[in-house]
Amino acid sequence: MTVKTIEKENKEPQYYEPDKFPPGINRKVVESISHIKNEPGWVTEFRLKALEIFLSKPMPNWGFIPHFNIDLNSYVHYVGAGKQKKKSWEEVDPEVLESFERLGIPEHERKYLAGLEAMNDSETVYANVKKELEELGIIFCDIDTAIKEFPDLVKKYLGTVVPPEDNKFAALNSAVFSGGSFAYVPKGVKTPMPLQAYFKVTAASSGQYERTLLIADEGSELIYSEGCTSVQEFATNFHTAVVELIAHKNARIHYTTIQNWKKNMYNWTVKRGICYEGAHITWNDVNVGAQTMKYPGIILYGDNSTGDVLSLAFAGNNQIQDTGARIIHIGKNTRSNILAKGVSLDGGINSYRGLVKFEKTAENSYSHIKCDGLMLDDRSESHAYPYNEIHVDSAKLNYEATVSKIDEDILFYLQTRGIDEDEAKLLIVTGFCDAVVRDLNVEYSVEIGRLIRMILEDGKAIKRTTPGIQKNEIKGQTC
Repeated sequence: MTVKTIEKENKEPQYYEPDKFPPGINRKVVESISHIKNEPGWVTEFRLKALEIFLSKPMPNWGFIPHFNIDLNSYVHYVGAGKQKKKSWEEVDPEVLESFERLGIPEHERKYLAGLEAMNDSETVYANVKKELEELGIIFCDIDTAIKEFPDLVKKYLGTVVPPEDNKFAALNSAVFSGGSFAYVPKGVKTPMPLQAYFKVTAASSGQYERTLLIADEGSELIYSEGCTSVQEFATNFHTAVVELIAHKNARIHYTTIQNWKKNMYNWTVKRGICYEGAHITWNDVNVGAQTMKYPGIILYGDNSTGDVLSLAFAGNNQIQDTGARIIHIGKNTRSNILAKGVSLDGGINSYRGLVKFEKTAENSYSHIKCDGLMLDDRSESHAYPYNEIHVDSAKLNYEATVSKIDEDILFYLQTRGIDEDEAKLLIVTGFCDAVVRDLNVEYSVEIGRLIRMILEDGKAIKRTTPGIQKNEIKGQTC
């Protein structure tokens, strides 16, 4: 054996193998992800620029971030699923199929099941686009497929609403993103059913960084629902998704997320949309698991554009839910509405953190903010941190907040009507959440009712009556 041959054998590979990434993030990690995905050069450049920004920005020290004491170098930032995408249910791995079954998704496709993609760890393991969507000209696929098949669309919009420069976590996602959804709805077209996605994390001490990009062209309507869950009982996981929504003139986007990561997941997600003239975006955001910091945002750029953020968060034992909204009024006659509901129990901490800003150009614009906290015991906490900026005299802002416990008089009244104490508490909490839950489609709202009962049982607010099913077995859990 020659010296040259030995040197060649001992030479470190240029790229990491899909399932052999080490903890930490550096140039080799980023280039390896791009190499594995066989991405075009402009995507690799996008990632490497984002890496530089990430490394240059210090770790934020506001809010609850110092409390969590996160070491991003302790996580593996890419975990390959080692599977090719499937085109039929029969080809799907039985373990993954079982997960879908437990979430209530049938083994065989139903007539009105939209294109569904599921991302296990960092990869999409199943993707199926309904023929009905294709006939309408609707594009719905995972982001990796979109980069290959619709590069011009992705290049035009990627990073325009949440650029890597926005914050350290947006830069991290931009550098190592893997999987996520892409959708484009042509002018004047409406999605015939909600587009759906489901994400699951199974690897310990790993990060998940899906990238979702949804575009509604002029006069179109896009309805999208996603769910997230994790199954690791030990170690921690880190999740930073970036979601960008673009609603063109007179378009509408309705985005529903139901997140039920386990409590050992750090969920710091950046979600933001932009509305052009006459457009509308609704975020419906339900957070159950994880240690969460999430503030869905809307930029009301065009005149007469509108936006709603509906948020519901449950904080249990050893859990912090720091959620809220961020809305920027730029166009004239813009309208926004924020409704934030937080339930704290078993010592959990719930907080609303929001920013509403009126730029000088936002003449005759209006925003209404309502945040309500419900505490089910003396150990739990509820907070509100509103930040409101008004730079134009004709703008109006209405802010109201309440913090309360279960009213003993109402509880007594319900008991006098033959309802036992636990069922009465459940009824009160369900009613408290109704203003957000009613905006969900029927399928999800039914599941949320069951989920609320399980949350109260686990938080010892009521006695357990249901079987010991884990909360992350409920359908519709998302990022």
